[in-house]
Amino acid sequence: MEKAYILHMFTPEKNLSPFDVNMAVDAGWVSTFPYTRLEVGDIAALVQDAIFSRGPSGVKRTALFIGGRDPKIAMDMLNAARAAMVPPFEVSVFADPSGSFTTAAAMVALAERELEKQGVGLQGANVLCLGGTGPVGQIAAVLATQAGASVKIIGRQLEKAQAIAALCNAEYGGGKTHIEGAADADKASLILNADVVFATAAAGVQVLNAELVAAAPRLKVAADVNAVPPSGIAGLDAFHKGEPIQGSSSGAVGIGALAIGNIKYQTQNKLLALMGDRARKTDKPVYLHYEHAFDTARLLAKKA
Repeated sequence: MEKAYILHMFTPEKNLSPFDVNMAVDAGWVSTFPYTRLEVGDIAALVQDAIFSRGPSGVKRTALFIGGRDPKIAMDMLNAARAAMVPPFEVSVFADPSGSFTTAAAMVALAERELEKQGVGLQGANVLCLGGTGPVGQIAAVLATQAGASVKIIGRQLEKAQAIAALCNAEYGGGKTHIEGAADADKASLILNADVVFATAAAGVQVLNAELVAAAPRLKVAADVNAVPPSGIAGLDAFHKGEPIQGSSSGAVGIGALAIGNIKYQTQNKLLALMGDRARKTDKPVYLHYEHAFDTARLLAKKA
């Protein structure tokens, strides 16, 4: 009898995200099983229980999803899972904590698309990640700097912003990132040289007001993941798909939460499906994280 498609879903949090469970089922996983309140040290034993119980054919229909809220913990868990594999007992793994990897990938890919419409790109662009100390801001900063941008993570507290920037440089970028931290109090001066702005603060928090939008002479693209009023960026709403931002003196265009969410949804769906053997060209497992999300989101953004 053919073995069912089973996705084991790991998180260090109290609960697994219902969003991720729905996405997994929609991507073709027949059964999903949650494992909560996990630590990195728990992963190896759980992985080996999963792989040795199904046999070499069954592991092709088995995979792991890693959620939670912390990108570093998620990547540590992914690495621990990969290290615990014993070929040919080896399954695919996908990390996407709080959807931050796929959300950040979608936002940066759409911003890149809008820049390319203007004849430029992320290479050499000055990017501000406002409210950028959270998971989405961290990964957006990493992806943008890997694409050649000069990136600053902006937070209310300078020390925290600098600490998060240092964490990104040390943990996520493979030595390819040079992100800086800066204080929210310095936005008025920083906006003067900004080509791109990412708003990744908590829902309902405006991080760039109308005065600062009007005072940004080089601003080309602004993206906001916030769908809850007020907008994270004045003059930009959730429905923006590259339309001009009201009040921008430079003619900047906006990308709203719904446009970002559409590409994020498609990206997560494709990566979840890719872990199943039906969607891969070979039996070799895949280990997926923010870089793979960005590759996928870039392709989807070009077609959108």
